[in-house]
Amino acid sequence: MARSALLNVMVQAAMKAGRSLSRDFGEVQNLQVSLKGPSDYVSQADRKAEEIIHAELSRARPGYAFLMEERGAVDGEDDQHRWIVDPLDGTTNFLHGIPIFSISIALERQGQIVAGVIYNPAMDELYTAERGGGAFMNDRRLRVAGRTKLSDAVIGTGIPHLGRGHHGNYLVELRNVMGETAGVRRMGSAALDLAYVAAGRLDGFWEEPLAPWDTAAGILMVREAGGFVTDKKGGNDMFGTTTVVAGNEAIHRALLKTLKKPVTPR
Repeated sequence: MARSALLNVMVQAAMKAGRSLSRDFGEVQNLQVSLKGPSDYVSQADRKAEEIIHAELSRARPGYAFLMEERGAVDGEDDQHRWIVDPLDGTTNFLHGIPIFSISIALERQGQIVAGVIYNPAMDELYTAERGGGAFMNDRRLRVAGRTKLSDAVIGTGIPHLGRGHHGNYLVELRNVMGETAGVRRMGSAALDLAYVAAGRLDGFWEEPLAPWDTAAGILMVREAGGFVTDKKGGNDMFGTTTVVAGNEAIHRALLKTLKKPVTPR
């Protein structure tokens, strides 16, 4: 596949940060970890990866703004472009030696996501997408799964943990989805969940709350693979509502409907 100069810059930044994460992943027991919040950890590896990505992208496009998980918003001279970066999505997996984590980089131009990269260095899986150019994994073109019935579908999700999310509301949704599907999976990295929807590994996905750096690249990935992504109301305000629902057309529609159901006794 042919990549644009911008996408090559993003891939190079993700790969370089991935090499750093891979080294630290091998020494995960020796990492110094600080507590950022209830069950929300940030490691030296996380910060190091973010520094690498920031340096690489700034060198290539010095005027662009940033929205990053650790640094937050960083203004740039170019107000039309913004990098949206999660240097380590799946920190808890990383710190427990579970090889399901990723680097997520998206480029936003005038409010639209135009390019995205998601990289899992532990498995050496590189997902890329450009607006209008399709989605790929290690240069293989991606298409969302073709299943049309929830009863045949495996759906990804994120389970709210200590200090995060409304557990009662989530359990209502989970019970309804469990009763309609062939299976529910919780991977631990929303960026990879969306990449897996794009690759057809998962038929659908829903989660809240999610930050823009969790989802920006993945939203584009799913759409470029022929899928649908909205907020839980079926709109396009994923960043504002912090909700995401994804799948092919039929699964996305059915999942939205199922998420709105009240709990019924079974």
